[in-house]
Amino acid sequence: MNSHSQIFEQTIAIQASLAAVDRTIVDRQLMHQWLNPALRCDPIGEWSSDLGAKSRFIIQVPLLHPALLSTVVERRLGLIVWEFDGFFTGRDRWEAVSTEDGTCLTNRFEFQIPNPIVAFGFKTFAARWTQADMKAQLLRLKQVAETL
Repeated sequence: MNSHSQIFEQTIAIQASLAAVDRTIVDRQLMHQWLNPALRCDPIGEWSSDLGAKSRFIIQVPLLHPALLSTVVERRLGLIVWEFDGFFTGRDRWEAVSTEDGTCLTNRFEFQIPNPIVAFGFKTFAARWTQADMKAQLLRLKQVAETL
């Protein structure tokens, strides 16, 4: 990205295998157990986490349903990167690494908001909430992965 990018990054230790964490991230049914309930992820075509797969992340707010179109641009066991375009542009990177005690998962959300009015609104009203929501999602993801 560039110097105008914002980066939010959080890490969590999960007592589950790399394969279980990977499955929790990319399996659509499991994803909806940890994803913020205000978000919905709809496939464009068949659901897939393969390279090039496309989906639409929709924010379900009253009267508006802003969406981000996303494409899987990197994929291997323990790693998926969604590149997105819409009112934000950027990448959402999920990378899991095996550890002695299970798995360490890092979520890195790097983005730009091209519209200055939307950027101001985000910075003023939603940036802190987004970071807190990322942390809450990681905790929910941990719970789901640890029960597999």
